[in-house]
Amino acid sequence: MTTAMFPADRILRIGTCSSPMALAQVQLVTELLRKFDPDLKVEMHPVTTEADLWQGDLAKLGGKGLFTKEIDQLLQRGTVDLAVHCVKDVPGDVPLPDGLVFAAYLPRDDVHDVLLVPTGSPVRSLDDLPAGASVGTSAVRRKAQLQRDRPDLNIVRVRGLVGTRVEKLDGVKGDVTLDAMVLAASGLERLGLADRARQVFTPERILPAVGAGVLGLQCRRDDPAVTGLLVRLNHERTQREVTAERVMLHGLRGHCNSPIAGYCTTDPDGQLSLRGMVFNRDGSRFAHAHYWGERDNDPAVLGARVAAELLRQGARTIIEGIPH
Repeated sequence: MTTAMFPADRILRIGTCSSPMALAQVQLVTELLRKFDPDLKVEMHPVTTEADLWQGDLAKLGGKGLFTKEIDQLLQRGTVDLAVHCVKDVPGDVPLPDGLVFAAYLPRDDVHDVLLVPTGSPVRSLDDLPAGASVGTSAVRRKAQLQRDRPDLNIVRVRGLVGTRVEKLDGVKGDVTLDAMVLAASGLERLGLADRARQVFTPERILPAVGAGVLGLQCRRDDPAVTGLLVRLNHERTQREVTAERVMLHGLRGHCNSPIAGYCTTDPDGQLSLRGMVFNRDGSRFAHAHYWGERDNDPAVLGARVAAELLRQGARTIIEGIPH
């Protein structure tokens, strides 16, 4: 990937979803880029995707990859120059769209999932909820792990913008009564709602999604001016961790709506550590693998090794819901 100076008279056109969180992410990227180029001209191109409008099960529509698909098409056509994606929404079962590349990954935000409860509720943790309590979440990964932990709970699918979901929890919107909700800590932080978290789940209790907490900056491979601008923001440690996780995801042929979790960390001595899990929909069956980087500490080798072990344990039949 060759790089070049970004022309002073060129406008950087950024494609993004139109949600408040997506716009906040673009604002963050813009501020970071302007630390290197204070005179950078930026133009936002918000897109309301088909996935944004759909209120049903995303799997029936084609999965969470629809959040990125329309913006990627604008990037391929040259309508925009940069796409800011949540890496967890980028499909892992297919290659990146032709001609596109991730030029940078920002340092990883908080990966933890957190428990929220309605305003005024005395509940402090998942263990405080009575049998039969209704817990809202949009992720198959969360649902499976919650039901593995507490099969007595009623897990309710709740989609929509994060702010809207919190309003549903508080009874301001919607007709569903919820006792609690599980959301990503990083999303709440970006919207100034971090104080709503009552319990932070450790990765041992709820393993994060592949790419959780990471923003990826995608552009056209043949646009050296943009790639040269973006690579300055790349966080190498995050890039290595995301590489391991996504190689694992690709090896499992997992898409964004698969019940797959994966989290790579870097030990103080630089060694990579990757945990991967695969669940069926209710969490009653799962496979788990945890390996460290071998002598060369290659993230792609680590990701492939974890995927192979999960497949050996029957990951494909678990993902596809085939009885054992």
